[in-house]
Order: sequence, then C-alpha cells, then structure tokens
Amino acid sequence: MLNVLLLAVLVLAEGASDVCVTRAMKSVGEVNTLVPRELLRIARRVLATGAFRLGLVFMTTGFFAFLALLARVDMSVVVPATALIYVVSMLGAKYVLKEEVSTLRWAGTALVCLGVVLTSLP
Repeated sequence: MLNVLLLAVLVLAEGASDVCVTRAMKSVGEVNTLVPRELLRIARRVLATGAFRLGLVFMTTGFFAFLALLARVDMSVVVPATALIYVVSMLGAKYVLKEEVSTLRWAGTALVCLGVVLTSLP
C-alpha cells in the first residue's frame, strides 16, 4: 500500500512540476538569445515567478518519492511506472494550461498507460 502511495506522490508531483515550470516559462516568454548577460536576466525573471518555485517544490517531492520507491521496489517496476507522469502532464496541459490536446495525443497517452500495466504484471 505504501508503494502505491509513493508512486502516486511521485507521479502527481512530477506532473505538477511539469505544469508549473511550463506556466512559468510561458509567462517569461520565448528564449531566443545565447548572450550570457541576457540569459542571466531571463533566469532571474524565471526564478522570480511563483509557478517556477512551486515547480521546484513539486520536483523535489517527486525526486524523494522516487528514491524512497527505489529503496522498496525493483527498478524494473518503478521506472516504467514513472511513465504515468505523462498522463498527469497531459491533463495539466489540457485543464490548467488550457492547451488543445488532440485525439491522437490522447490515444498515445492511453498506450502509455497500457504499457505501464503490461510492464507491472508479474
């Protein structure tokens, strides 16, 4: 039961971090320079956004859940199960970021879910 809880924390936290970091980057705008001074200015703007900082918290939470899960379950089970992060990210893109998600992408996401189920079977 703890393993399922850790996996849920991992998947939800990492998916949420993807959504938060994406929201932060969209608020900052396109990065189209390689000039170090400009990159530092952009980095400061990104770090100043609450969405990015929240994304870091979620990312850290997911990382520690991943480590805890690896200490309890074989890597051959844990790593494929992390593909469920894509499902959470797709849901976040659709409902939080208000992106248009095509039927083909939903079909691909369903295939990812099927793959996770198949790799988790004994």
